[in-house]
Amino acid sequence: MKIGLLSDTHSYIDDDIMTLLDPCDEVWHAGDIGDLAVTERIAQSKPLRAVWGNIDGQPFRLEFPKDQIFTVGGMKVWMTHIGGYPGRYPTRIRERLLQLQPDLFICGHSHILKVMWDKEHSLLHMNPGACGRKGIHTIRTLLRFDIIDAKVKNAQVIELGTRSARAGRKEEEE
Repeated sequence: MKIGLLSDTHSYIDDDIMTLLDPCDEVWHAGDIGDLAVTERIAQSKPLRAVWGNIDGQPFRLEFPKDQIFTVGGMKVWMTHIGGYPGRYPTRIRERLLQLQPDLFICGHSHILKVMWDKEHSLLHMNPGACGRKGIHTIRTLLRFDIIDAKVKNAQVIELGTRSARAGRKEEEE
């Protein structure tokens, strides 16, 4: 199964992102959606799993859970928006990792792409960075990967380019 993983769209999705998601069997969104039109557009073409993020208000919280816990291809997955990193998890995350024992832990929020093995919890940690135009990141990113025989394989970091100077100015005006 090929997965497209994105986060922190902050109301932004374009044809380039949708084209990059074309080969995926499912798309997972790790929160800070910003506008339900983003997830509606994705869901029109692909099965979607998503969680709400800290910028997402009541309509998102009615549509999506805070935590998605599911099994795909033999891998137990936990996806939430604010998750921290190995060695630096918030208390809620540390406690749930011990309880759930996922194979793959996914979060967003930081706008910093990281894929790393967590030795302490024996899991793969993924944060796809941010593919939107608002936030602290410089390069917009998403991840694509396959789940084969209960393992992540063929992981790809996809850079979508920089946030435009125009987007930065507009952000300051808002």
